[in-house]
Amino acid sequence: MTVAETSNVQTLLARIAEALERLSPPPPPRPDFSAADAFVWRAETQTLAPVRKVSRVELALLQGVDYLRDQLLGNTERFARGLPANNVLLWGARGMGKSSLVKAAHAGINDRLAATPDFPGLKLIEIHREDIESLPALMAQLRDAAPRFIVFCDDLSFDGGDASYKSLKAALEGGVEGRPANVLFYATSNRRHLLPRDMMDNERSSAINPGEAVEEKVSLSDRFGLWLGFHKCSQDDYLAMVFAYIKHYGLQAPEEQIRAEALEWAITRASRSGRAAYQYIQDLAGRLGQKID
Repeated sequence: MTVAETSNVQTLLARIAEALERLSPPPPPRPDFSAADAFVWRAETQTLAPVRKVSRVELALLQGVDYLRDQLLGNTERFARGLPANNVLLWGARGMGKSSLVKAAHAGINDRLAATPDFPGLKLIEIHREDIESLPALMAQLRDAAPRFIVFCDDLSFDGGDASYKSLKAALEGGVEGRPANVLFYATSNRRHLLPRDMMDNERSSAINPGEAVEEKVSLSDRFGLWLGFHKCSQDDYLAMVFAYIKHYGLQAPEEQIRAEALEWAITRASRSGRAAYQYIQDLAGRLGQKID
């Protein structure tokens, strides 16, 4: 091959390489973790969107969950300090403050450790249920970052035919690389094992070895070292939630009126929960012509 032919081949290869580079998508921008304390993972673009103001309530307003609060705070603080800690599954009755507790604990620990020397900050990253399969890509962006991260998925569950739970299992275990040391996974669910009972029963009835089939699916929840179970609250706890909100927002109404209305509100919804208490407070504040944050 002559010198001229060699030069032509090199030019052609360079043009091909440039064309391929133009066709390939650009790498996602490097996250700026100083932009906020909380982010939302956008799986379609593999980027982290900063959340300027997190929708959350103060820890003091979460009534009737003292033991669960202390367990989550302790686990979160140990992790923030660089000590061993567990992935957490908060499961149980709806409306009892599972997701509120996660967000409040994140803020509480950041406030508690803000003055600690060399504290890199604790970031909260929300990933939507439908984006669970993109967890490995998210973990890759967090692995070498300085802050510590709680990756949070609200209302996590899996239905029949949904195999994305395998992606979550792999991410929690970390595969060959292991889960990043600066990442924990917190999830809330109404189901203790994240799977509907009929799905587990179907696996049991159709499998050659029913025990192994069910173990494969139940083992997902075993990846969470700390389980926190939320149960329906008593009437006393429900009223304590209501009056804690009343005091916090400075709502002025007769105590007996509040008590009677709050109980009737719970009856009409067939539920005594923190969510029902807050919804009543919103209704009361609106009738009183008072704004609440």
